[in-house]
Amino acid sequence: MTNDLDNILGAVGPRLRALRTERNLTLEEVSTASGVSISTLSRLESGQRKPNLEILLPLARLYGVPLDNLVGAPLTGDPRIHLQPITHGGMTAVPLTRRPGGLQAFKMVLTGEDRGAEPDPRVHEGYEWLYILNGRLRLVLGEKDFELRPGEAAEFDTHTPHWFASADGKPVEFISLFGQQGERMHVRAHPKTP
Repeated sequence: MTNDLDNILGAVGPRLRALRTERNLTLEEVSTASGVSISTLSRLESGQRKPNLEILLPLARLYGVPLDNLVGAPLTGDPRIHLQPITHGGMTAVPLTRRPGGLQAFKMVLTGEDRGAEPDPRVHEGYEWLYILNGRLRLVLGEKDFELRPGEAAEFDTHTPHWFASADGKPVEFISLFGQQGERMHVRAHPKTP
């Protein structure tokens, strides 16, 4: 029983780090919004401190996730998937993976309201793969500007400055697979011919 509890509590830190990273928040921003000190957040994420309800409740509220998600509560036998969309600045991300760390999958929906916005490329750790389901996506990658259409995919190292938005002001839906640095997806553009 003690080992099970240690394993459950040990998994909370990576979940917290993954939630913060998905939302592009700094420890300072999370601290300000939740009231939990930066040093406590850092120690939680690194596994040097065990979580308690006093800390987890404001973090669950801030991230908009049930407390069960933070502690990895066992499934109740309900086969339905309860996805928790994250909406920010005209973009909705629906997490499709349920475990912290490793490759993360998201269904992304852009409203198209950002069309005409001046590109503001960003960089961060990791590697990303995009697959367009509907609409047209403008992808600025380094010095290049691309338009991706349904059925097209792109993959890139996120150390390359990148930015994306709707290409035509209409909604865009795509799948995003994101991995920490070194975890890379591979796409074969054309099947091998015999």
